[in-house]
Amino acid sequence: VQLVESGGGLVQPGDRLNLSCSISGIFLDFGAIGWFRQAPGKQREGVISITLDDGRRNYADSVKGRFTISRDRAKNTVYLQMNNLIPDDTATYYCALAFRLGGRLSADEYTYWGQGTRVTVGS
Repeated sequence: VQLVESGGGLVQPGDRLNLSCSISGIFLDFGAIGWFRQAPGKQREGVISITLDDGRRNYADSVKGRFTISRDRAKNTVYLQMNNLIPDDTATYYCALAFRLGGRLSADEYTYWGQGTRVTVGS
């Protein structure tokens, strides 16, 4: 099983950025895909998730109204759309796969992780 993130980069405050998480080696219609982030010197935090059976979303309060998550089932890819980015969004973003139901934003529930993609907001 392999998860590969892409789409990170340097943007300005207020910009938008789309990240992709391409999944290979497994295809699931249960469990969840979550996006997590870790800023330098800070703990990893859950950002947003989508359940693979019914598409329910869970959001961290810090990104509600700005970030959305979607899935292209045919491509086995999950997308993170980030709008109105702020400097506090600067972090390495990871996607992860959980076999457990619910899509909770708890890193302990996720089994497979990507290597991360860096997002920098500001100069």
